[in-house]
Amino acid sequence: MDIHSDSYRVAALSEQDEALEIIRNAEASIAHLIGNPTVTLIAYEKNEGSNS
Repeated sequence: MDIHSDSYRVAALSEQDEALEIIRNAEASIAHLIGNPTVTLIAYEKNEGSNS
């Protein structure tokens, strides 16, 4: 998958243990609901100076 945006970038969450745990739990819940074990959520954050 190749996603490009000038307004957003993939959020750097490596130091955010609580945020990572929330995302992992959400992935597991969605995977269970849809019956697909390979669900990946991507967190984006707005680039500084972006008005979009």
